[in-house]
Amino acid sequence: MTADPMLRTQKAWPIEEAGKLADRLAKQGKTHALFQTGYGPSGLPHIGTFGEVARTSWVRHAFSQITGLPSRLLAFSDDMDGLRKAPDNVPNRELLLANLGKPLTKIPDPFGTHSSFGAHNNARLRAFLDAFGFDYEFASSTDYYSQGRFDQALLRMAEKHEEIRAIILPTLGPDRRATYSPFLPIHPITGVVMQVPMEEVRADGTLVWRDEEGQRFETPVTAGHCKAQWKADWALRWYALGVDYEMSGKDLIDSVRLSSAICRALGAEPPVNLTYELFLDETGQKISKSKGNGLTIDEWLRYAPPESLGQFMYNQPTRAKRLYFDVIPRAVDEYLQNAERGMATAMPELAANPAWHIHAGDIPQSAHSPLSFQTLLNLAAVSAAETPDDLWAFVRNYAPDTAPGTHPFLNVLVARAVAYCEDFVRPHLKPRIATAEERAGLEDLITRLQNNAAAIDAMPPGAERAKAIQDIIYDAGRREPFTTPNKDGSMGVGRGWFNALYQVLLGADEGPRFGSVIAAYGIARSINVIQAALAR
Repeated sequence: MTADPMLRTQKAWPIEEAGKLADRLAKQGKTHALFQTGYGPSGLPHIGTFGEVARTSWVRHAFSQITGLPSRLLAFSDDMDGLRKAPDNVPNRELLLANLGKPLTKIPDPFGTHSSFGAHNNARLRAFLDAFGFDYEFASSTDYYSQGRFDQALLRMAEKHEEIRAIILPTLGPDRRATYSPFLPIHPITGVVMQVPMEEVRADGTLVWRDEEGQRFETPVTAGHCKAQWKADWALRWYALGVDYEMSGKDLIDSVRLSSAICRALGAEPPVNLTYELFLDETGQKISKSKGNGLTIDEWLRYAPPESLGQFMYNQPTRAKRLYFDVIPRAVDEYLQNAERGMATAMPELAANPAWHIHAGDIPQSAHSPLSFQTLLNLAAVSAAETPDDLWAFVRNYAPDTAPGTHPFLNVLVARAVAYCEDFVRPHLKPRIATAEERAGLEDLITRLQNNAAAIDAMPPGAERAKAIQDIIYDAGRREPFTTPNKDGSMGVGRGWFNALYQVLLGADEGPRFGSVIAAYGIARSINVIQAALAR
């Protein structure tokens, strides 16, 4: 791949992250970058999983474009972790309850489809990542430990045992401090991942410990007979595999700091790290899987295409964002705007466009819609469209050359708009009564639309017709109390007029240019809507 160092001049956070990584590799003399994302397979993939893998993939693509160097993305599953509690949403839950404490890959699959509970969840993870087309290599903690890929690093950790303990102990309470060791031996009889104090950690990598019954064991750190505690395990992986880049959530800031210190104690430089902010619910509270107060990925995809989720994840990853249903329309329209701008932009400036990152440098020509998603929502609301076919009838008024078969992306938007409108827009529409001033403006708008209907109908459908209608809407609103002075001294139309249109006619607080809605809905139908509102 040809390198393009000039991309580093473009302002985009994936490029800034890729630049940090490029500097790291240049300093170390490496010619290949290893990216990593981690996954705890005791639960199912979720919207945060998508966010971390997508963001990491964008940095990886930017790195490849800047440096021309090869790279890999390792999706690492911590499937050797002991199961601490049984999820409620699984069948045959008693299978899990009978095997608490064992590695996930040593517990029977309650679904009966895979060799273990860990294997089942790993398959779900891989199917999830494959569905979004991510380029990655899957890695199993169980395989890496049992196949000896961590053996040398574990022996090194045994040599540095006291130094590593000294890093972790100040962060623990008195009871935990007395028993802490970075090693968790696997009980040779029960198969449980043991959290017990070490009586001895020998230089040859032998662990001496006792179980709850007092029975004494000598366990090698190698060949899958033990695993490392969480923070030590993260550092062990960085050290053993030579991980160059891994991002993580704000809740893991302390873990990153401690794991980085352990990695340095082992003799390696920790990877470049980006700390991303966590998501908030509609009230500004932190999202919790146990509370169920967030938005699932299936819910997002019911109401919007995956590209819009990518746009949402792209925006300011280091700032907390509300992840709730009302953010979806804006994310869709922001994506559409970026994709359209991107198609008209050349490199290297194109690399500052989020759509370039979302599509790994190849924005599809199909990523286009003649109507914004918000306009589709308003059109669905005013027309009471119950099916995509209902809404398509009005979309063709605005863009007659479009059809579901020839415009698949628009077809997706139409279907999602109908679903979103049905669940979140129409139930909350509460049109209000027009004031005397608003009534005068709306009556004038009816007259102007009637007088100009023939001329407007003679115009080609699309943006030109919508602009002509928008000009008429402006003229009708150029009256008190809606006028506002422009910078050139002329009289413009204030926001109050357009708020009145949406609040009186639709019951919404605001929306896109109303001219686009009328152009798609049709002048005669729109006049009927205005007259019905005035008759209330």
